[in-house]
Amino acid sequence: MIIAECIERVAGRLEKAGLCFGHGTDNAGDEAAWLVLQVAGAPLDGSFQDWGRVLSPEAAIEIDRLLEARCRTRKPLAYLLGSAWFAGLEFEVDEHVLVPRSPMAELILDQYHPWVDPDRIERVLDMCTGSGCIAIASAVFLPHAQIDAVDISREALAVAGRNVARHHLQDRVTLIESDLFQSVPARTYSLVVANPPYVPSGAISGLPGEYRAEPGLGLASGEDGLDAVLSILLDAPGFLGEDGVLVCEVGESEQRLAEALPRVPFLWLEFEQGGCGVFVLTKNQLEEARDELARLMKERNHVV
Repeated sequence: MIIAECIERVAGRLEKAGLCFGHGTDNAGDEAAWLVLQVAGAPLDGSFQDWGRVLSPEAAIEIDRLLEARCRTRKPLAYLLGSAWFAGLEFEVDEHVLVPRSPMAELILDQYHPWVDPDRIERVLDMCTGSGCIAIASAVFLPHAQIDAVDISREALAVAGRNVARHHLQDRVTLIESDLFQSVPARTYSLVVANPPYVPSGAISGLPGEYRAEPGLGLASGEDGLDAVLSILLDAPGFLGEDGVLVCEVGESEQRLAEALPRVPFLWLEFEQGGCGVFVLTKNQLEEARDELARLMKERNHVV
């Protein structure tokens, strides 16, 4: 079978299986192309044109194995392949980390411009780093910056460590085990980037199987999904320089966060490639919001 025919066949099977897409692709056709081209050893950067190439018998067998596993287990394809792509870079992934898919990839490719001056970024903190994709991509596209990558999970940090080595960034990306800011050394950052868990705990069981295959530690954040982001908002200004900026993703919790803090001037970003729930706040804005944040945190702590 040639590659083009195989992709069409795989796409049809994926479509009929009623799977959920959203872990690197958003439709059966693109996921089928990813699966087939990856197994065939073809480039995934859009340059491949040899659609008439005949697949080897070994490749055809492996494609069928992966296709059957994808439909039967509903695990994201990235887990079955052991890799995913983010900002044009390949990363190792497994069930200890979320599959990279943040719309912040667009920001990284633009060097976080215009929210910060790329030439003035000296140190970046990536909070809840998971696979390390945001930290590593930031290091690649901000070649003069030092990056600290934080996660509470040792298993996730082990994956991130292998990705740091894979991209030869051991001298510029430092991994830190910490529950949010608790164990982060006292340093000043030009930029804090955060992609914390933001799904209400009660909503996890209702998610498609693909999302439930991911680590719950990276998804759930209290009854309304806001526990982690509120803690980040409260502590981030103490780690930002005078012109520092926080960029944070809260996904589907965007409306809940805005309603909980109506006087905080969240700047919600729009993305050409789709995605939402990412805001920008300056250090000054965070400091001005401290009283409101403290009040809200106190109210939440007194909820029975």
